[in-house]
Amino acid sequence: MRDIFRETFLGFIRVHLLHHAAGERIFGTEMIEELARHGYELSPGTLYPILHAMESAGYLASEQELVAGKLRRYYAITPEGLEVLEKLKQKVRELTREVLEEEVGNADTAGKARRKRRT
Repeated sequence: MRDIFRETFLGFIRVHLLHHAAGERIFGTEMIEELARHGYELSPGTLYPILHAMESAGYLASEQELVAGKLRRYYAITPEGLEVLEKLKQKVRELTREVLEEEVGNADTAGKARRKRRT
């Protein structure tokens, strides 16, 4: 069961990264701190491969910049990344409405929706 949580959280992290990169350039240590505020404890060994994979997939583009005498890699969302982010937002909205509808106590409506989906 632990693997499904890890894989799900890694998906959430990818959505977070795209979301933040859509607003402004991001960099690794900044995102580790930001994600920690949301309860995700990531090491650089987990985050950087995700960033590199998203760049290889064409969702992020990076550039290096000299900051305080050190090279820092900044990531920005690409047009393909924006397209994916918009599709993900739609799916997140749909899933959130469906999952939280049951939690809010509208069990009768949720039960009807489940029965309807089964038919």
